[in-house]
Amino acid sequence: MSSQTPSSSPVPASSSGEPRKPRVAVVFGGRSSEHAISVVTAGAVLRAIDREKYDVLPIGITADGRWALTADAPERMAIADRQLPSVERLAESEEGSVVLPVDPGSREVVYSEPGAVPKALGDVDVVFPMLHGPYGEDGTLQGLLELSGVPYVGAGVLASAVGMDKEYMKRVFVSFGLPVGPYEVIRPRDWERDPAAARARVTDFAAEHGWPVFVKPSRAGSSIGITKVDGPDQLDAAIEEARHHDPKVIVEALLRGREIECGVLEFEDGPRASVPAEIPPVSTHDFYDFEAKYIDAAPGVVPAPLTAEETERVQELAVRAFDAVSCEGLVRADFFLLDSGEFVINEINTMPGFTPISMYPRMWQESGVSYPELVDRLIQAALRRSTGLR
Repeated sequence: MSSQTPSSSPVPASSSGEPRKPRVAVVFGGRSSEHAISVVTAGAVLRAIDREKYDVLPIGITADGRWALTADAPERMAIADRQLPSVERLAESEEGSVVLPVDPGSREVVYSEPGAVPKALGDVDVVFPMLHGPYGEDGTLQGLLELSGVPYVGAGVLASAVGMDKEYMKRVFVSFGLPVGPYEVIRPRDWERDPAAARARVTDFAAEHGWPVFVKPSRAGSSIGITKVDGPDQLDAAIEEARHHDPKVIVEALLRGREIECGVLEFEDGPRASVPAEIPPVSTHDFYDFEAKYIDAAPGVVPAPLTAEETERVQELAVRAFDAVSCEGLVRADFFLLDSGEFVINEINTMPGFTPISMYPRMWQESGVSYPELVDRLIQAALRRSTGLR
């Protein structure tokens, strides 16, 4: 007997037996420090989904974890006057909650408020999870959807978890022969039990590879919680800043070279790589941090000014990284092109930003895939897949 729970047909039927439009639940927000960027990303996706082809149900997850029914209002989901949006401002009520099915035989979503009869919102055929960071991009939501038997866009449980943890991501890359840069990991117990020993390991690491080093949360994205550390006196504050977002910290050596990104998208015949992009040095920022990405909109160069050989090489490495982690749907792979001419993979992002200024959609736009087509391809790829073992 197969342990796999198959998904329904890509063209579902209504209660009368007539074909109906697939219903897409766009889930966004979440409990991580990337809550606001998730809202911005979802707003862009909601604008792009073809309403003639799909029905859409926006579901926001508040910062404290409540699943809220939200307004379908992309115009309220953008960064305005340097102010970040939130699910709390979009929620239909302060107490109502949305509940996904726990029975794989049913895909009916229910909305309930205290003192009121629960209201059926209808079946959901596919979930488009626009969550970034822990409690959404890390395999937790994917596991819930697997249990519910609801197909979803993007990587599965394993790939999502590996793609969120910079340590294990690098370990997988190394095992598949992909080049990675030097790094050191400070686990929670290392810092809590013997901070002096953990500090000494980092200073020994820096003595070997040089200052500055970058201190990062191991399981976070959008360049949140990252500090460029120029010497030992800055180390403790940087570790504490990273631990504010994740108790596990990764320290990476500075790699001198150009920052190159490449998108991977799942087509019917397998994954393909986009034209690459380059992130040029940001004169107003010490490195490509959160504000440079989302507030001050540091521009990337698409396509990257690379030779044909360099372009082919980084595209090959991006697809290899996609396959190494068993990804599905999409990935943005980030590299350094060293002064020596070697590409080193820094990380992958299994749910890259989809904001209007995000590099992933820009790379595919330059590759001939428009933003609406990109969204449609991801939904269709999810509808073709089954949940369960695959």
